[in-house]
Formats: sequence, C-alpha cells, structure tokens
Amino acid sequence: MDMKQLRYFIAIAEEKQISGAAKRLHMAQPPLSQQLKHLEEELGVPLVIRHARGLELTEAGQVLYKHALNMEKCMDHTRREVKETGKGLRGRLTVGVNTLSSEELPKLLLQFKARYPDITYKIQQNESAQLCKLVKERTIELAIIRFPIDLSDFSYLHMKTEPFYFVTSQALTGLSDKITYQQIGRLPLIIPSTDGLGLHQMIVDQLSRSGLEANILCECSDIAMLMELVATGFGSAILPEVVLRLHQRNDIHIYPIADSAWTTSSGFIWLKDHYLSQGAKHFIELWREDKEKKEMI
Repeated sequence: MDMKQLRYFIAIAEEKQISGAAKRLHMAQPPLSQQLKHLEEELGVPLVIRHARGLELTEAGQVLYKHALNMEKCMDHTRREVKETGKGLRGRLTVGVNTLSSEELPKLLLQFKARYPDITYKIQQNESAQLCKLVKERTIELAIIRFPIDLSDFSYLHMKTEPFYFVTSQALTGLSDKITYQQIGRLPLIIPSTDGLGLHQMIVDQLSRSGLEANILCECSDIAMLMELVATGFGSAILPEVVLRLHQRNDIHIYPIADSAWTTSSGFIWLKDHYLSQGAKHFIELWREDKEKKEMI
C-alpha cells in the first residue's frame, strides 16, 4: 500500500463510483478498479460494498478512508515544509559568535526574523579558532570571527576594523591623551582570551614587537566578568572598541593607545565550496545589504 493507492481510494470513497473517481483522477476505469481490487487483496478485507447505484464504504473502508486523509495531509505538509526549507523559508540557522564580535548580530537577526518568521536559530559562542573548527565540521554554517585566521577553507565577508583601548579603574596621572606601550608594560593585565588563542596572542605579540613582555595577571574569556574585575581595580585590560560599546560603564577609565596602526578586525565566514542552506544564503545576503547601506552613508 502506497500513497498513490491511498489517493485512488480517497477519490473512490468520495465519488462513490469508479467512473466518477476515474474522471477525477484523469484515468481509465479498468486500471482504477484493478487498484481497488489489489488494495482489498493486500489488506485481506473488503473496503467497499458494490450497489447498482454506486459504492458504499465498509467499516474497514471507513477506517482506511479516515487514515488515508490524515496521511495525505501529512504528506502535503511534509512536501510543503521540505520545499519551503529548500527555499530558505523554514529550517534552522546556525551561527557561531565570537565573544567580542557580535555587536551587529541582534539587529540583523531581528530583520531576518521579520523576513523569514518560520526559521529557528542556534547561536553558539566560542573562540574564533574553535568556531572555524565547528564550521569545518558542519556543526554550524556561519560564524562571526576575529582576524587573523587562515581563510584558505572559508569564504568571508569583512565586517569592520576598530582600534584597541586601554581600560583601567583609576585615572592615570602623567598621561597626555594616549597611553604608550611602555606605560602599559608596567601594569598588570587581564587578558580577554586564553593562552595561545585570539586576543591573548595578539596582545602578547604586539607588546613583544615593542620590546615588552606582557604583565599578565589574569586570563578571562567572560567579558562581563572581565569588566567587573577591571572596575574593582583587580587589573587593567586592552580591549577592542566594540567591547566598550557593548559594556558601557561609568566606573572605568578608557585611554586610546599611542599607536593608531594597532587595530583589530572581524568577519563573517562560511565554508568554501560546500553546500550552504538557503536560510544561510539569505542571511548572508541580508548582511551584505546592511554593509552596503552603511558604506553609502
């Protein structure tokens, strides 16, 4: 018994005659009668009572008709959902987020939700290196990461470039408008990452290029906790501009660093030359639209 046979049976049950059902199905009467016979033989019970005036469903036929209708509705729903998912109208959007790179995501997700209300979401936070691994493993489709990373396996969209700032709880005396690497080198630092990853390595390398060794007091990848530690005077931090916009406080002091060339950038990546869901493609399109609008302003 398959869906084609069930559709035939639904037409027979509703038309109450083979001729009417055959006309509705755009087929000849003999093969339709043969399909009904095969169905009764397969199930081992009569499904209709044949009268001169037409057909009447047996009790078993009524049960089959009820379930056939439900199965047809289920198939129609499945067919519709699969098509909508393939067109990016349904499905699940999986996005990886670097702790320090997600400022624009909430607004874009709200716009995307307005366009595609039946899509659901999975948002996963991690270090950039781990997010790249998750994209390669197809655990997530898209990720917001912080450069530099090896882009050989990825397509990407550059998001923004921003400066670093020095953040501390106490106003520093003897400073002009900016703090130098030599002044930073003497102060205990809370690093917003883990040894060997992301910003940790970037900060250590930058100070090293200036002939200094980073005075690392603490590693803390939880940015909200890091800001609390800075505010209490536990230590100071070097942070990208985005963090200071997302975590605005009045109990810290922010100083530009006397090196305008020291910047960091973030981007949006996906796996190169691999299948990408329509939902993910639509989201990339939205991100590009938003980027183009900002560039025109």
